[in-house]
Amino acid sequence: MDAPNKQMPYFSALFSGYRTPKILVLTLFYAFFSLGLHASGDEHATEKGHENTHTEEKMDPGKLIMEHISDSHDWHLWGHTSIPLPVIVYTQSQGLSVFSSAHFNHGHDAYKGFKLNEKNQIIWENESNTDAIYDLSITKNVLAMFLAVITLFIIMISVARTYSKRPGQAPKGFVNIIEPLILFLRDDVAKSSIGPKYERYMPLILSIFFFIFVNNIFGLIPIFPGGANVTGNIAITMVLALVVFLTVNFIGNKYYWKHIFMPDVPKAMYLIIVPIEILGVILRPFVLMLRLFANITAGHIIILGFFSLIFIFGAMSPGLGYAVSPLSVAFTLFMSLLELLVAFLQAFVFTLLTAIYIGMAIEEHHHAEHH
Repeated sequence: MDAPNKQMPYFSALFSGYRTPKILVLTLFYAFFSLGLHASGDEHATEKGHENTHTEEKMDPGKLIMEHISDSHDWHLWGHTSIPLPVIVYTQSQGLSVFSSAHFNHGHDAYKGFKLNEKNQIIWENESNTDAIYDLSITKNVLAMFLAVITLFIIMISVARTYSKRPGQAPKGFVNIIEPLILFLRDDVAKSSIGPKYERYMPLILSIFFFIFVNNIFGLIPIFPGGANVTGNIAITMVLALVVFLTVNFIGNKYYWKHIFMPDVPKAMYLIIVPIEILGVILRPFVLMLRLFANITAGHIIILGFFSLIFIFGAMSPGLGYAVSPLSVAFTLFMSLLELLVAFLQAFVFTLLTAIYIGMAIEEHHHAEHH
């Protein structure tokens, strides 16, 4: 009982003071900022041949996989059933237009002069119209982010209330799951990577970790028909990487910038070293963006690929499909369990590297004093 009590002042301050709004505001920022940058250009296979519903269609594994990992203007459930989402577009000629994506009929029809192309982009029905279209629609990924933000609000507020009602007491219930994660991020990530000033950056560290982790988990939950591949959308990972890039370079002290523009090497080497250091400043967030995007997308593709083997072999022979199905289901379940680990690891790696970059930016050099 003594050990948990020692942690209580920290958690009381974290969840019941000025820090909690920062966690929620930062998380909400990710969702709204990504709203304007969602990948509306991702490929999304449109459904064809509604008039031939009685005709047997071959299962297309590529179409199935692309429908799952790409963004769309509707939330596909099963077959030809989907939930239409709001379309919000602004043009100089028509102003703001808000309507349901059901009017597009899965890309077959046009509405108010707009239509969906094969890449699920909203374009003018009249191709000669050059007026710019600003797409701010609530797509599947944006809606999934809102659900993740609401979930985080509920979690953080419930944890804060628990600590407020039971000050100085050991945690219980759901808090027992959250507290070890908080302690892990504080002691093994923020404190060890950033140093004595780690508390100032804990809201950012916690926001990044929980936002990525919750969205990774939501992308794997089977009860979400159609699934939303939020962290497998490069626009979302780009926003996260941009937040890290701006934070690190905004808080960088004089030693950080001296190491980039005046490194401790002979001046004759500056023409080689300085461009490399500048390139490194840009490449760090770029690698963060690609690593998260590639790992999450690859995991989804592998899982769906194993699942599709049943239909691929079944198209050759029904007996062969039945024979392959146990092995296919076994590999799919194994990869799904592995993806649960990957969901945590990718959130952890992104958060750890963010903390390391922050630590590098604010590190004070006292080597001369020690000697």
